[in-house]
Amino acid sequence: MTIHKEGYTSIALTVLFIFVVNALIQFYFPDANTVKWIVYILSFLLFVIILQFFRSPILHISTNETHVLCPADGKVVVIEEANETEFLKDRRIQISVFMSPVNVHVNRNPISGVVKYFKYHPGKYLVAWHPKSSTENERTTVVTENSEGTMVLFRQIAGALARRIVWYVKEGDVVEQGQQFGFIKFGSRVDVFLPLGTKINVKLNQVVKGGRTVLAELQTSGSLVKEEELAEILEKEESVTGKLSNEHGEPTLVIEHDVTDKPVESTDEAPAAPVKTPRAKPAVKKTDSDKAPTTRKKKE
Repeated sequence: MTIHKEGYTSIALTVLFIFVVNALIQFYFPDANTVKWIVYILSFLLFVIILQFFRSPILHISTNETHVLCPADGKVVVIEEANETEFLKDRRIQISVFMSPVNVHVNRNPISGVVKYFKYHPGKYLVAWHPKSSTENERTTVVTENSEGTMVLFRQIAGALARRIVWYVKEGDVVEQGQQFGFIKFGSRVDVFLPLGTKINVKLNQVVKGGRTVLAELQTSGSLVKEEELAEILEKEESVTGKLSNEHGEPTLVIEHDVTDKPVESTDEAPAAPVKTPRAKPAVKKTDSDKAPTTRKKKE
């Protein structure tokens, strides 16, 4: 466990604030032991809260081209189909993760690939679970395209307490799955927009971990067979079967041939054997001209 670099300034200011408050209490109320202990306890709790908020756990992440990792710690508050109107401009599956002040607020890339789009939007500071926070709050939008050409859009959204969003990516960057791409301070939300047909692995209100929980599994081009391609394959298989049936005369004879193991041309040679069987040449009828020499010999 380490302290995130974004927390250095906040932690230093917190320590300074605690020192000043305790010094004033000690100076003005030297004999108020009860008050001093209350201030000490509250000061300690404040320091721990700020410290744990900026914690940055060290993770060993296994990358997977088909997996979409959760971009942050928190709880799943939205799983629904929605229109993405900023960049993708199509129908998508939206998954939203709400981060409370006690969660780790490091944001991680859900997939590996190339950043195709990035934009920062200034805005309001509605509570992070508000339906309009995704489009009206301060936010950033990132679109990453993987090696299969699949694009995943994700947003950092500021909340009522979060007044600063930090990001470390720009258009054209090559990013790695699980790598940090940003940080949001004090309560926030992250939205992820996935292609329709993506297999969702989480449920509403499920507690998730950034960089460890697999939100979904993308469909790869190699794992799908289009309907028209499947129909074409079936049509070819039917045409091959029909050809064999015609050549053998009886449809049941097709069972005798293992179509998958033997090439089709080998079946073409089976009916050729009886056709090419050599036949005895018919006797040639002799003409009168052929008999003439024999007749003359007898007369002599």
